[in-house]
Amino acid sequence: MSSILLFLFGLVFGSFGYVLALRYDGDHFLLNPKVVGGRSYCPHCMATLRWYALIPVVSFIIQGGQCRNCKARISFAYPLIELFSGFLFVAIGARVQAFYGIAGGGFWTLTVLWIAFFFALALLSVIDIRLGIIPNEISIFLTAVAILLVGFSASYFGSANVSFFGPYASVFGIQENIWSSHIMGAVAGFLFFAGLVAFTRGKGMGIGDVKLAFPLGFLFGWPDIIFLSGAAFVSGAAIGLLFIALKKKTIKSTLPFGPFLALGAVFVFFFGSGLMGWYIHMMGL
Repeated sequence: MSSILLFLFGLVFGSFGYVLALRYDGDHFLLNPKVVGGRSYCPHCMATLRWYALIPVVSFIIQGGQCRNCKARISFAYPLIELFSGFLFVAIGARVQAFYGIAGGGFWTLTVLWIAFFFALALLSVIDIRLGIIPNEISIFLTAVAILLVGFSASYFGSANVSFFGPYASVFGIQENIWSSHIMGAVAGFLFFAGLVAFTRGKGMGIGDVKLAFPLGFLFGWPDIIFLSGAAFVSGAAIGLLFIALKKKTIKSTLPFGPFLALGAVFVFFFGSGLMGWYIHMMGL
């Protein structure tokens, strides 16, 4: 039952989040009525959509992927993002259950907070791809959610630090206390990306990425922030090389880095222990 509920909520929030990310213009507060207000409409004929045209995935299928009014094609991005969001919500719930081994109110508290965190990361990723900016309000929201998550983790499981790397975290000198680990992660993430901005004079990294590194570092702590950052750079380099090979970008082109930091967070949250085990085995450590 919990998986069904999470999937349905994921569909709804995926639909809302994608529309919000497309409407955001960078000049207003993210939840300003000018951004989120008003009825949904067809971007082609501007016709206001009725409620039955807004049911995630189902409406797209029933309408044959086109507007009922002007017959223009509706982007497949809408149902794909809605489905992705639904499966992501379910996956987060399953990961929380497996990692924390908790049920009842504790399970729902941690699941909702982790969902809120990853939903905000997905939202800022679309905005960063569209506009090349990371809204300050999202970074602040992420920081607040990170503090709540660490606080609830400490209240449920005590002050001992738990890493997504599992037993492999000891290779990096894991901090035993949960608060010292997460504060150390926040400081390390912030200073590292701030140093990159200073070294490249803002050409290799934006200040928005520095602001994002702080809540990521605080939530994932030390040493998880190391792998998160490394995964972001590796995935960013791979996508950049792919775009160059496809002649979509040149060697001097820039890519928004926020989505890759979000992807690094996904890697650590879902696959941290397995990936670190593979890495250590490959290095012969």
